[in-house]
Amino acid sequence: MKRLLLSLTLLLLTGQLFAQYSLPSYDFRLGFTAHPTIGWVKPETGKTNSIALGFSYGLMADFNFAENYAFATGLTITTINGKSTEINVPPYYDGSAGQTAYDLRYKLQYIEVPLTLKLKTDKMGEVKWYGQFGLSNGFNIGARQSAKADGKTNVDNQGISKQTNFYRAGLILGAGGEFDVARHTSITMGLTLNNGFTDITDDKSRKVRNHYLGLNFGVFF
Repeated sequence: MKRLLLSLTLLLLTGQLFAQYSLPSYDFRLGFTAHPTIGWVKPETGKTNSIALGFSYGLMADFNFAENYAFATGLTITTINGKSTEINVPPYYDGSAGQTAYDLRYKLQYIEVPLTLKLKTDKMGEVKWYGQFGLSNGFNIGARQSAKADGKTNVDNQGISKQTNFYRAGLILGAGGEFDVARHTSITMGLTLNNGFTDITDDKSRKVRNHYLGLNFGVFF
């Protein structure tokens, strides 16, 4: 009987020590995001005309694997718009004249799945700050273009999905803050640069990349 009591006591003490010194459990967080984007197009031959507004919305998720570190991903519908001036752009240019400059407006929509690492600070007052770095994966679900040359409109909001590459990759750099509003609810605000590094057009005679700045707003539950 004494051995049984001693064994139970040792088990209880061992369990308490294990609970005290075991690794903490970290959670999975899911939320919604919706924010404007400021996009621009950068052709290899030609120039960027101006920025254009777009929008992004969908789900965001943090897989916390340490106290201040998380694998951050999500699933969003993101619109990247932009304007450029490019020379001899097919299929509008037929080769009958000399060099022709076309003013183009791109309207591209993607399903985006980011794969990023998020580094968080300890709570400073009411805010926990974070930095974010990783890869953006975009899959084109819509592409339209308007084109003008010499004051004449060639096309207006015409579909160009067949002339647009399906996959877009980009580099994500971001920073922001997270504010707790309830025990399991927090609001995030930040700024993200999504720098595209793959060609958005399948035209072999030219290369065009698009980029955007996201003004991020989201709610974690």
